[in-house]
Amino acid sequence: MLTVASTASLRVYVSEWENGRRPISARYAKILRALLGITDDELMGRADTAAAPATADGYDELMGRIDAARTVSLTMVKTFMDQTELFRTMDRQMGAASLVDQMGAHLTTLEDALTFAVLPETRRPVARALVGAATLAAWQALDVGAVERAWRHYELGKRAAQEADEPMYLAHATAEQAYVLCDAGRAPMAVELIRDAQRLGGKAMSPRLTAWLYAAEAEICARAGMADECRRALENAMQSLPPGEEARDPDMLSIFLNEGHLTRWRGNALALIGDDEAVSSLYAALDTADPTFIRASAGLRCDLAQAHMARGEYDQAHDHLRQARLLASRTGSVRQRRRVEQLTQRL
Repeated sequence: MLTVASTASLRVYVSEWENGRRPISARYAKILRALLGITDDELMGRADTAAAPATADGYDELMGRIDAARTVSLTMVKTFMDQTELFRTMDRQMGAASLVDQMGAHLTTLEDALTFAVLPETRRPVARALVGAATLAAWQALDVGAVERAWRHYELGKRAAQEADEPMYLAHATAEQAYVLCDAGRAPMAVELIRDAQRLGGKAMSPRLTAWLYAAEAEICARAGMADECRRALENAMQSLPPGEEARDPDMLSIFLNEGHLTRWRGNALALIGDDEAVSSLYAALDTADPTFIRASAGLRCDLAQAHMARGEYDQAHDHLRQARLLASRTGSVRQRRRVEQLTQRL
């Protein structure tokens, strides 16, 4: 069991930490980093260290880094992507708060590889790998409440997608960025951005990504109070989704979507607009939910609570919120905990 100071003492500690009168000990730094989902540098208020000043022989170092970047082979790019995949799996099962430093180092490595790569045949594969890592890091930052960091990571991902000449990756990064606007209370602007993402993808998009973008549009329209547009986007998503149980898009490894996932997403959107159909869709999704998607399970419980509340079924809503709170605590999701508290206040 973790032992900390009393509430009164903690108030004093926080005041002294903020005013620089008390250093943050290693024990409390570990707690605060996990709670806030930030790095040591962000916690301690340290600025990024400036690059070393150029010297007369700085060309040697520059050329060394360029030569090193030339050796980045397709095998090395696959290693980068495998690392991103490992972080994606860990994030799904354990949450984002514990991965902040690892993801930061991973992004830095990829950015350096791209910065010092010269020729297109080297730059494009690295840029493609960087998009996947940047969008994952952005979603993790959004999950732990670091919204500016999330926005910057999405911008990095979009630039990398343009460098790689990958319209699908650009569309996906742009669409996920719309959630930052939505969470900030700018849902109408988010609707415009998600529709712009669909335009950016154009004819290059896979059917599964097309369905994913329509489902995202439906959710964001629901949050903007656009019920008819929400239902229309859901129909488009259902029509675009390829048949079968396969969920992973081979062309976009960050996309997981099959009929079961879309049923949950449909229930989420319908719950947001108060549609009575939401309950049946959400319970169908609950029966088929992948237990390794811990954060998604917390969201599903929140959706069920919201759907029951719309029907005046407050006991069932309370039970689902209790389970959602436990799941959100397991992953350290600030975003999910905030939603749980908002729904709890409405009970």
